[in-house]
Amino acid sequence: MEKELAYAVKVEDLTVAYDAKPVLWDIDLKIPQGTLMAIVGPNGAGKTTLIKTMLGLMKPITGAVEFFPDSKEPAGKQKNRIGYVPQSGSVDWDFPATVLDVVLMGCYGRLGWLRRPKRSDAELALQTLEKVGMREYANRQISQLSGGQQQRVFLARALIQQADLYFMDEPFKGVDVQTEKAIIQLLKELKDQGKTVIVVHHDLQTVSDYFDWVTLINLRVIACGRVDEAFNEENLKKAYHSTGSLLGSAAS
Repeated sequence: MEKELAYAVKVEDLTVAYDAKPVLWDIDLKIPQGTLMAIVGPNGAGKTTLIKTMLGLMKPITGAVEFFPDSKEPAGKQKNRIGYVPQSGSVDWDFPATVLDVVLMGCYGRLGWLRRPKRSDAELALQTLEKVGMREYANRQISQLSGGQQQRVFLARALIQQADLYFMDEPFKGVDVQTEKAIIQLLKELKDQGKTVIVVHHDLQTVSDYFDWVTLINLRVIACGRVDEAFNEENLKKAYHSTGSLLGSAAS
């Protein structure tokens, strides 16, 4: 008998609209704990809208989102179990803060905004920057970093939260190959630790190598499941409204 899965996220009947135009329609998802999942779909499919709505940053017309539904914890405590890495283009990089300052912001969910980080928090932040290859930049202004370096810093900010569930919006966008390899290695380590990582992703070529779970959407959920089951030609054609081979081009 197959063991019943424990879920990190359950989404039921979620519909989201901009100016009365639906951008997500009747979304139902169950995302198991301990998975590294890609959200895949064409431009305008609603990928970023989906994770922002799950995070409570956007309000749906209908539907509900539950985190760790089998947990007995109150919703307020569950928020501290969630980390978020936004798209780099949505961040004000002119904000006057050092790399270390930005990473320490990840502690405030645990500390509260009125308590200042301790020396132990700063040491943990430096260790986290070491993990992402950015310790030597700790005192540099974030505006002085390259796009790939900025992405590593925001990954470090999420990691210091020591969350159980991470949402990441295109973490590989605009980064070099070395940074992409470093990021995916860290994400796989999080999965191996039992964390759940949900990634908005656009590169079909790397889905099978990077992820074990996938959700294909285009306003609706086309498929959701293990990569070896859901990431196939038929589902890709439905998601991308394509008649040509998408897996063939991804494999080339």
